Amino acid sequence: MSTTIDQAFIKQFEREVHEAYQRQGSKLRNTVRTISNVNGSSAVFQKVGKGTASTKSTHGMVPVMNLDHTAIEVILQDYYAGDWVDRLDELKTNIDERQVIANAGAQALGRKTDELIINALETASTHTIADGNVGMTKDKILSAFETFGENDVPDDAQRFCVVGWKQWSDLLAIDEFVNADYIGHEQLPFATITQAKMFLGTVFIPHSGLPIDGNDVRSCFYYHKTAVGHAAASDVQTDISWHGDRAAHFVNNMMSQGAGLIDESGIVVIGCDETPD
Repeated sequence: MSTTIDQAFIKQFEREVHEAYQRQGSKLRNTVRTISNVNGSSAVFQKVGKGTASTKSTHGMVPVMNLDHTAIEVILQDYYAGDWVDRLDELKTNIDERQVIANAGAQALGRKTDELIINALETASTHTIADGNVGMTKDKILSAFETFGENDVPDDAQRFCVVGWKQWSDLLAIDEFVNADYIGHEQLPFATITQAKMFLGTVFIPHSGLPIDGNDVRSCFYYHKTAVGHAAASDVQTDISWHGDRAAHFVNNMMSQGAGLIDESGIVVIGCDETPD
């Protein structure tokens, strides 16, 4: 079988995988600092300290802030997600079935992207809120909110809180989180299928991949976008090759990415108990 016959199949499949990754692969990539098209095996993010304003005398030299610059290196790793597509099976299926395979590969890589970001968030330990044998509560959210205020973390619509689905249910039981009298009709969590909403200037996002320890304590993360960096040398790419001995295409989805902690002051780890009643 000539490989040139399948070029239309290959090109469309590559496009579908890329679109699926952009559309639904990763929930968290857009919530952190991102560098794309990295050349090399690592990327460097700059962490800049706080400056101090001072006075100067007439005709005197303008005082220098002497900002503290720290280079944070993020190591990139290669990830793959492949599968076989039998040639005769293609004749028996329609375009929707091919889309299912494309989505599966893109979502697998999307989950890996989120896993890298969550692993970076998990290394933060400066600011933690103990579980207290309870789930997510309004007091825990307010405590994280206060910590950000004390650390001068910008209140610039770039704050995020990623929680587990049990904690999302806890949030839906908080009157201020769901009552239009407090947040307005446009911010009701039931009004969107994306299951993310703004509360206290923070975007809350439910996620199924957050870590949980042996005591059923789930770690949730309240963070600012600048606190974590994500780097990509290669976004999702798809390579499709024909194997005559198997009478099938092998579809290989791959990417090269990494994530790292930049500034712990912009992250609060919230412990939430999930012990069954």
